[in-house]
Amino acid sequence: TVAPMTNIRRYKSSNQIVFITAVCYQRVSILTNNPEKQMLLDIMREVKSQLPFRLMAYVILNDHFHCLIRPEDGSDFSRIVQSIKLRFTHRWKAQHGINTPVKLWQRRFWDHVIRDNEDLHRHLDYMHYNPVKHGLAKDPADWHWSSFKVHQAKGRYPLGWGVVQIDDEIKTMN
Repeated sequence: TVAPMTNIRRYKSSNQIVFITAVCYQRVSILTNNPEKQMLLDIMREVKSQLPFRLMAYVILNDHFHCLIRPEDGSDFSRIVQSIKLRFTHRWKAQHGINTPVKLWQRRFWDHVIRDNEDLHRHLDYMHYNPVKHGLAKDPADWHWSSFKVHQAKGRYPLGWGVVQIDDEIKTMN
C-alpha cells in the first residue's frame, strides 16, 4: 500500500516572517548532546550565507527545533529548511561513520506565516519558553541553545520571565 500524500500548503510570500518547527524522525532525541546542537546552529549559519534569510530567533531542543526566519533576496523557506535538514544529516552521518541511509528528520516540517506583531511576540514567547515547557530548564535564561538571552539583552524579556511570569496561553500553546 502506498502512504497517502499530505495536503500541506505552503504560502510563499516575500519578506514575510515564518515560524518553523522541524522534528526528529519518530521524535528520537538526536540533538541531546551539545556538539549536535552546535552543529545544527553552525549549519543554520552556513545555509544563511547561501540562501539568505534573517534568523530572528531560535531554540534547539533534544528532538526538534523552532526558528523564526525572514527569507531575503528571493530565498524560499522550504528550501532553507530542506537544506538545513539535509546538511545536518550528511554531517551527522559522516561524524558517526555511517554510510547507509538513515532518517534523522520527519519528512515534513511545520510552518506558520506570522500575521502581525502580536502573532510574532506570541511565537517568540512560545519558542523561548519551550525548554521550560519540556523540563530541560527551570529558567529560559539557563538554556544555552536559544536566542532568549539576545532578546532579553534587547529589553524584550525582563529578568525572571518564564520562571514566575508566563501567560497561560503560552504554556498551553502547541
